Amino acid sequence: MSFTLDERYRVEGVEQIDSPALLVFPEIVKTNITRAVELCRTPEGSCLRPHIKTVKCREIAELAIAQGVTRFKCSTVSEGEVLAEAGATEVLLAYQLTRVKAERWGKLRALYPATRFVSIVDNIASAQVLTEVLGDAGAEVYVDLNVGMNRTGVAPAAAAGLFAELNALPKLTVRGLHAYDGHLHQPDKRERRELAAQIYRDVDALRQQLETRHGTSYELVMGGSPTFPYYAGKPNTTVGPGTFYLWDAGYTRDFPELPFEPAALLLMRIVSVVDATTICFDLGSKAVSPDSPLPRVVIPTLAEYTVTGQHEEHLNVRVPDTSRHAVGEVHYGIPVHVCPTVNLYAELLPVTDGRVEKPWAVAARDRKITV
Repeated sequence: MSFTLDERYRVEGVEQIDSPALLVFPEIVKTNITRAVELCRTPEGSCLRPHIKTVKCREIAELAIAQGVTRFKCSTVSEGEVLAEAGATEVLLAYQLTRVKAERWGKLRALYPATRFVSIVDNIASAQVLTEVLGDAGAEVYVDLNVGMNRTGVAPAAAAGLFAELNALPKLTVRGLHAYDGHLHQPDKRERRELAAQIYRDVDALRQQLETRHGTSYELVMGGSPTFPYYAGKPNTTVGPGTFYLWDAGYTRDFPELPFEPAALLLMRIVSVVDATTICFDLGSKAVSPDSPLPRVVIPTLAEYTVTGQHEEHLNVRVPDTSRHAVGEVHYGIPVHVCPTVNLYAELLPVTDGRVEKPWAVAARDRKITV
């Protein structure tokens, strides 16, 4: 992969910034949000329900709200709190609640009465816990379907039985179906589109069956960043991408047809010239997500290089001639997987017109904020 850092990525005063650091570029973030909003326009408004798991940050949620986004997804109670504080009108916690988390969820609802809080279930026992904890306040849920991710979710064939059990519970309202297709990351966009289309046909057929049986309308919550455009505009369907805010090198490589650009850079420095062809950066596995195989970062400020190894605090890179480089030299990297990379930093450094502004706290990096 090759990237060119144009004028939008200019950073002034870099000598004052310790490394490693995670820089974000708000103007590019805004553009990415605009493009996601455009892809999700419907006659009724917008079907975009973006996930906050990538950025975990109130300021970026506010940038989305400024463009008319009102409904969001999250994975943790802390992320839900960040969204409520930012002014989201509805927050879907796409994670099944244990009793302790349900108690925290209830406290969060009391703190932010202007925000509608919803969650997911894939079994009756979890739903019973939710109704017991939330009591008279009631609970709203989506039924989580396993459409091939094989992580959580009830099998579609068993969903009708679960719906019947859920509808018998007092003070619980089933809003619809949640279907996350994170296993669809085929680089061939035609194959990915066809697989997504089959998932939609199956889930929509199930919805129609349930609507006929229960005499009510159900919403679908579908997709992630690689597939959300395929579901956008479908009847009574919202879509939940998350990576699009910041994008990354991995998604740029795998999904070039999607109109997003990297909006986050890792600032790093050479800390050692090891030998005639090896340099070492201060970008270890504690500074960029280690869940991908090497290379985990693309370095656009190096014309020719190979990542040869990574340790907790160090990144070794082979270059043609280390005499061209010096200890302390600043370089920039684009993470291959930005979502867990953000989680490694307590703050993001926003850069506008080259100027580093007041840091943005990655507040939902903490498992607990207030409740």
